[in-house]
Amino acid sequence: MKLVDRPGPAVTPGSVLVEVAVAGVNFMDIGVRLGMAWTETPNPKVLGVEGAGRVLEVGEGVRDFHVGDRVAWVYAPGSYAERVSIPAASLVKLPDAVHDRTAASVMMQGLTASHFATDFYPVQPGDVALVHAAAGGLGLLC
Repeated sequence: MKLVDRPGPAVTPGSVLVEVAVAGVNFMDIGVRLGMAWTETPNPKVLGVEGAGRVLEVGEGVRDFHVGDRVAWVYAPGSYAERVSIPAASLVKLPDAVHDRTAASVMMQGLTASHFATDFYPVQPGDVALVHAAAGGLGLLC
């Protein structure tokens, strides 16, 4: 293993620069480490796709977020870094009652569970749903 210094991320139009407080850990990260995902991204890769933190800077055209806002996100590659530039469309504001750890741990799995129960097949009253591997994060949320 080799430690590499990289330049910090730049905020671009439509994006937000965030200081990462907590990064979510997902099964997807294993696939990246094993070379089964993000194969087009050169090594060394910065892992992670979700997290929570605080807005440091907003890019041109961003209206819904401001410096200092607490936010969480889903699918922003490189979320294990100290700072990450994220498309504003991937962010949600965090209310004070939601802890960073809670938000960072449910974004990816929560959206996936929601899609399974609403978009892929809209579960209706009276339906029976089998949740395979219910002990995992996604299964628990379903």
